[in-house]
Amino acid sequence: MRYRGPIAATECSQFIQDRLQVNSYIRGVVPLIVMFTTWLVARSLGFTGAWPQADSWTGALRAGLAAMFVFTAVSHFHSRTRPDLVRMVPARLPAPALLVTATGVLELLGGIGLLVPQALPFAAYGLIALLVAMFPANVHAAREGLMVAGRRATPVLWRLPLQLFWIAALWWIRSPISGQ
Repeated sequence: MRYRGPIAATECSQFIQDRLQVNSYIRGVVPLIVMFTTWLVARSLGFTGAWPQADSWTGALRAGLAAMFVFTAVSHFHSRTRPDLVRMVPARLPAPALLVTATGVLELLGGIGLLVPQALPFAAYGLIALLVAMFPANVHAAREGLMVAGRRATPVLWRLPLQLFWIAALWWIRSPISGQ
């Protein structure tokens, strides 16, 4: 085998994923992994006193949900995922690209709002409504077998419990004093 020079980061990542044959269902829950990882890191920082707002499970969960929604919002604008998200919008809805942009902006604002005590209830309720409103697009993508970022859309049997979990988590943290 001949040396071809340095490998680009994306080629290396794809090589590793191909070799490990990461299950597409596991890759489909990356937002959940982002949320749990941030939740635990935030809780650890809160426990040590380094981040007083995360010195409760609820406060740390706010950070985890905020990170997850910012993470997913970015996908609405990323060149690798945006075309796939536009295809997810059911044909009966107008202006799919505009809807993807609007939901991305709303996810970003909602994610940030979860960290602002005065905006927290509005952000939580707004994100709950957004999750409910976007669920038909997720069902459409799963039923049609659409690809999102090179993997099949998350099956409805995985997506529904995830959506319900995120709705319950948002309900739990909806008040600046809830759960503390």
